[in-house]
Amino acid sequence: MSILVVGSVALDSIETPFGKKDEILGGSATFFSISASFFDKVNIIAAVGEDFPKKYLQLLKERGIGTDGISVNKGKTFRWEGRYEYDMNVAHTLATHLNVFRNFAPEIPHSLRNSNILFLANIDPDLQDSVLRQVNKPKLIACDSMNHWITGKKRSLEKFLHKVDIFLLNDAEARQFSGESNLMKAAKAIILKGPKSVVIKKGEHGVIYYSKSGHFVAPAYPLENVYDPTGAGDTFAGGVIGYLSKAGKINDTIIRKSMVYGSIMASFAVEDFSVNRLLGIKMSDINKRYSDFKKLTRF
Repeated sequence: MSILVVGSVALDSIETPFGKKDEILGGSATFFSISASFFDKVNIIAAVGEDFPKKYLQLLKERGIGTDGISVNKGKTFRWEGRYEYDMNVAHTLATHLNVFRNFAPEIPHSLRNSNILFLANIDPDLQDSVLRQVNKPKLIACDSMNHWITGKKRSLEKFLHKVDIFLLNDAEARQFSGESNLMKAAKAIILKGPKSVVIKKGEHGVIYYSKSGHFVAPAYPLENVYDPTGAGDTFAGGVIGYLSKAGKINDTIIRKSMVYGSIMASFAVEDFSVNRLLGIKMSDINKRYSDFKKLTRF
């Protein structure tokens, strides 16, 4: 099947206890697409500025990722500056420069309107709805969100979620959106808002999948070295959706496997800055870590 992702392609400047990098490739659509590309064909809809390095577009193309939907607009590329301390679960935003992303109004090319799977990254829920109206009956609709939209566009988000098959958000966002401190109660409350299933990302503590038919909890893959957690959630989503696309069908077993593959993809992403680690692995590395994961969780 084919995957269409709509989100940001950005330039990040990041500082962690293990180093500092400026103007490196980032953005939700970037991490998602590179992760998903290990499993199936992905196309990106995004906007960058005239200053966006051509080498990064070439990098995406070399991964087999469709970039025809990335528009180059007059102005500067979206930039995010952040810092992490030893608690890598918490990102401290130093600056956000939306630049051309401020006026992002996705237009889906006719050639991509029959995509089988649609992933809507953490953009304005009204834009998410606008994109969905442009795609012809996708078989699977998944979306992410963030605290900014939960606070400022909660009604729009709740309205949109009735159209969504899989809703992904992190633990803090789940608590904020549901008003529940317990994550299982939060997941149950979010299901009542409309999505068919909810995935709550808990960083180094794993993931919760919840639907009306049941739930599944998976740990994160244990790592000795975490250098940069930026984009881990989007990489996780790419692994989940990529595996579901490759499988071509959805049942309980495949959903559970997709969560594990998502966790594995995220585990690679955090081992270096930007997408560097993802670019250095092969499918055999992913399958090896999947096999190790099974051994770690068997009892």
